[in-house]
Amino acid sequence: MSGHSKWHTTKRHKAVIDAKRGKIFSVLAKEITLAARSGGGNAETNARLRTLMDKARAANMPSDNIKRAVQKGTGEIPGVVYEEISYEGYAPGGVGLIVEVTTDNKNRAAAEIRQAFNDNGGNMAQTGAVSHSFQRKGQFLLGSTQITEDKLMEIALEAGADDIVNNGDHFEVLCPVSSYDSLAKTFQEKGLKPESSEIAYVTSIPVPVTDAETAKKVLELIEALEALDDVKAVHGNHEIDSKLMG
Repeated sequence: MSGHSKWHTTKRHKAVIDAKRGKIFSVLAKEITLAARSGGGNAETNARLRTLMDKARAANMPSDNIKRAVQKGTGEIPGVVYEEISYEGYAPGGVGLIVEVTTDNKNRAAAEIRQAFNDNGGNMAQTGAVSHSFQRKGQFLLGSTQITEDKLMEIALEAGADDIVNNGDHFEVLCPVSSYDSLAKTFQEKGLKPESSEIAYVTSIPVPVTDAETAKKVLELIEALEALDDVKAVHGNHEIDSKLMG
């Protein structure tokens, strides 16, 4: 989704997300395990692992949980084998969704995602039906009270950002995937705390949602998908006015 719509969606869901801290820990643990498996367990030499560990600490994830996730990735302790998969589908109003999954059971994950789509007025789509209109980007959303636009541009562009959008109450910073870890580290060093920070699917062709009923249905489907244990993130191309979000 666009940074503007995502900002308000993030703020709207913040209390709900905080109440589901166990789900956040589970998602982070899987990501940490995968990062350690692919790049080793040393955070000094594995930038992706370092960024995820910082993210886990910021979410108050216990250090023992982080350590175990790393050890599962390096093989020091036994653990399940995870796969990373993306599914595509449509929400009400023709909104396209990409659902990122980290799972140890692909069949279970696919069935649960299909059920969530069916139960909430959406439908699954074939691979490529939605993703062709998205780009993979690092995306950071920062409240505009933290920093001026000029100062943010100076910091972010030097660290590898390729676009900064001023949305009034917040800034959206986009960067190539290869610059994500560098930018995350720079923001941390500068004491900046993004409201949202992830490698996201970003669309340049948003689908406007102009009525409250459709907006409600889109957000309910996203929430149903996000509640599934195997779902890491849900990305959409919707643009919803904040007044319709309640």
